[in-house]
Amino acid sequence: MLIYLRLLKESFIFAINALKNNKLRTMLSLLGVTIGIFSIIAVLAAVESLEKEIKGSLSALDNSTIILTRFSFGPTEVPQWKRQQFPDVTYEEYEYLTRTVPNTEAMSYGLNVSSESIKYNDKTASNVGIGAVTAEYYDIEALEIEDGRFFNMAESVSGSPVIVLGHDVYENLFGTANPMGEQVRLYGRKFTVIGVLKKKGSGLFGGSHDSNVFVPVNIVRRVYGGSNRNTFPQVIIKPEEGVDNAEYIAYLSQQLRNFRGLRREEINNFFVNQLQGFADFIDNITSQMNFFGLIISGFSLLVGGFGIANIMFVSVKERTNLIGIQKSLGAKNRFILFQFLFEAVILSVIGGLIGLFLVWIASIIASQFTGSFEFILSPWNMFIGTAVSAVIGLISGIVPAISASKLDPVEAIRTGM
Repeated sequence: MLIYLRLLKESFIFAINALKNNKLRTMLSLLGVTIGIFSIIAVLAAVESLEKEIKGSLSALDNSTIILTRFSFGPTEVPQWKRQQFPDVTYEEYEYLTRTVPNTEAMSYGLNVSSESIKYNDKTASNVGIGAVTAEYYDIEALEIEDGRFFNMAESVSGSPVIVLGHDVYENLFGTANPMGEQVRLYGRKFTVIGVLKKKGSGLFGGSHDSNVFVPVNIVRRVYGGSNRNTFPQVIIKPEEGVDNAEYIAYLSQQLRNFRGLRREEINNFFVNQLQGFADFIDNITSQMNFFGLIISGFSLLVGGFGIANIMFVSVKERTNLIGIQKSLGAKNRFILFQFLFEAVILSVIGGLIGLFLVWIASIIASQFTGSFEFILSPWNMFIGTAVSAVIGLISGIVPAISASKLDPVEAIRTGM
C-alpha cells in the first residue's frame, strides 16, 4: 500500500513538473478537458436549475391537482382548428361538478384575466396579477396569510367587493400602515382589503403571489361578462388523498360529458390536465436537453482526451532514459504502468477542476444577472465532473502507459543517452 501511495505522490510531482516545464504545451492540451468538463457541468447545472425553478413554481399545488379547461397543458392529437371550437368551462358546470363528483377535497372556479393597476389614494400598483377564484382555492393552494383572512364562501358566491393583497402590492400601496378595512380601487370599483399574503419571493417563472391579489371570481365575472373568451376559465380540483387518479379523472370527464350532452362517438371538448403529467412532461424535456448537451460536450472531451494522450506520449519519450534506469534497478512493468496512468489521471483531473472552477464563476455571474433565479452547482455535479475527468485521463493514458511499461531497460537507457 505504501509503495502505491509513494507512486501516487511521485506521479503528482511529475504532473506538476509537466505543467511547470511545458506550460504552453500542457495548458493547450488540457484546454480540451477543461472545455469539455465546463460544457458538461454547465449543461447539467443549467438544466437542473431550470427544472428546480419550474417545479418550484408549481410546488404550491399538489401533483395530483387537476385543472379542467379548454386548453391542453401538453402535446395533444386534437388539431388546433378543433381545439379553437371548444367551449370554455362555465360557472354552472363548476357548480354541477361540485355536487356530483365524489372523493373531492376541494374544487375551485377561476379566471385567468389580464394584469391591472390598483389605486389607493394617490398611490398606484401597476401590473398586478388578478387571482379571480372561488373561496375553495385557499384549500387547494398553500396560501399563507400574514394578516387578516381569505374571503369566505358567502363572499365568493355573492361576489362581494373584497380583496386579499400580495405582499409587494401591500407594500407599494400602504408601506407599513395597517391596510385592514381600507378600500382600494380596481376595475373602477372599491374593494375592501381583508387580508395580506406572506412574502414569498419570486423566481424566473413567478412562483409566488407577491405581486398578485385575490378577489371573488363572481365580481370579476360581472366585470367581464359571462361569455368573454379572453378570461380563460378553469376549474381547479384537488382529489382526496389515496384516490385512484385514473378512475377519478374518468368519472369527472363522464360527468362533464353528460352535462354537455356529448354523444358516445364525440370526443371530449375539454381537457383534463393533471400537474403530475405536466411535471413528467418537464422531466422529459430536461432529459432531452441533458442528452443533447452531453453529446455536444462529448466532442470537447474527445479532443481533451487526445490532448492528454499527446502529453503522455511526449512524457514517455522525454523520460525514456529514466524508465530504463528504473527497470534496471528492479522496477516492475506494473510500477511503470501505474506511474504514467496516475500522471495522466492527475493531469486530466487538474483540467477538470479548472473547468469546475469556471462553471462556479459563471454560475455566480449568471445568478447576478437573472435576479432571483439561482444557478445551482450541486456537489453531485461536481463529483460527476471530477469522475468524468478522471476517467478521461485513465482512458487517454492507458496506451502511453502500456508502451512505457514494455520498454526494454537496455534499449531505453541507450535511447535516452
